[in-house]
Amino acid sequence: MPVTGPRTRTARRRRYLMCPPDHFAVTYEINPWMDISRPVDTALARAQWEHLRRTYLDLGHTVDVLDPLPGLPDMVYAANGAFILGGRVLAVRFRHPERAAEAPAYAAWLAAAGLEVTEPVAVNEGEGDFLLAGEVLLAGTGFRTDRAAHAEAQELFGVPVVSLQLVDPRFYHLDTALAVLDEETIAWWPPAFSPGSQAVLRRLFPEAIEATEPDAVAFGLNAVSDGRHVVVAAAAHDLRAQLAARGFVPVPVDMSELLKGGGGAKCCTLEVRGPDARDGEAA
Repeated sequence: MPVTGPRTRTARRRRYLMCPPDHFAVTYEINPWMDISRPVDTALARAQWEHLRRTYLDLGHTVDVLDPLPGLPDMVYAANGAFILGGRVLAVRFRHPERAAEAPAYAAWLAAAGLEVTEPVAVNEGEGDFLLAGEVLLAGTGFRTDRAAHAEAQELFGVPVVSLQLVDPRFYHLDTALAVLDEETIAWWPPAFSPGSQAVLRRLFPEAIEATEPDAVAFGLNAVSDGRHVVVAAAAHDLRAQLAARGFVPVPVDMSELLKGGGGAKCCTLEVRGPDARDGEAA
């Protein structure tokens, strides 16, 4: 696999939507990370979330906050609330009924923000399974998002969609197994994908960073990049070193309490791409 050394990376200002974990808890089990017998420290979850929000602000990004609703403990995972591109929104339809009421709450906020919201037909879980990589939209399926939703996204946004099959239930959303670092570079853990999807990703991204399994299990790939700075799980030590070797700037965060619900930094972060900003503005 060809690998380039360090090079200059360009940060672009982003706009993010987040939802505080005021009601965060593990009261049901819909992914392998959830264990209702493990206690959750809501104060610690809030502190970790607040540190993440402050990190984005310190990097020069804009962060909007959606008020959480009682009875929706997973609402903190804002990435699942929509996918947004060019001021258009594909709203979500959750796989599990426990999360269904989150969908209208996110759609209402985005509509009030002046974005054009389209209700989905097929099940999709937003940026959990849709990741923009340059001029293509990487789309996950296998556990949550229906393959039919990939066609909906292509019709709505008019960008090519690359369908990717997830095969390891620990990595039930695309954003748990793959991070888009810039328009040409991804980081991923290949065994989370089917053989055919691995071949596609190797063809599209020949200089991809391959994470170790321990870093993947630490949710190191549930990372957020502005093209230069990569907000990444502090426990993903090898991945952080690989990022630095490629010229990215790792920004470690501890999201261990929120991992009890099956989410990390990216899960807590929804990118809002307005009509004039596909990929943000140069910082």
